[in-house]
Amino acid sequence: MANYQITTTVLGVLFAAVILFLIRGDRLYLRLGLFWMAVALLAVLLGVWPRLLDHFADGLGIRYSPTLLLVCAVGVLFIKALHADMVNTRIERQVRRLNQSLALLQLKNQQAPNDKR
Repeated sequence: MANYQITTTVLGVLFAAVILFLIRGDRLYLRLGLFWMAVALLAVLLGVWPRLLDHFADGLGIRYSPTLLLVCAVGVLFIKALHADMVNTRIERQVRRLNQSLALLQLKNQQAPNDKR
């Protein structure tokens, strides 16, 4: 096994261990952790069998196999960023609605003592 294979495999295993630690400590949601565990598993697989990428690239007609890895990584990061923006938008909308509801409740609460007089 070449040095880069050992390095990639070890980094993948360490990455998986860190993800498990974060999930266990409730610092990372399980759903998001599953995505990152898949990334760690892919790193381990490519570390153990580096020719796997070559076979996929050949099957897709790509001459230089690292290009496939780069294109896939950019695509996954684009989708991940889009999903994060969608979640952020939903949370901001919920916070705005909660603030409006709170303001209405505070207004009703302030007006209630005035109505009793």
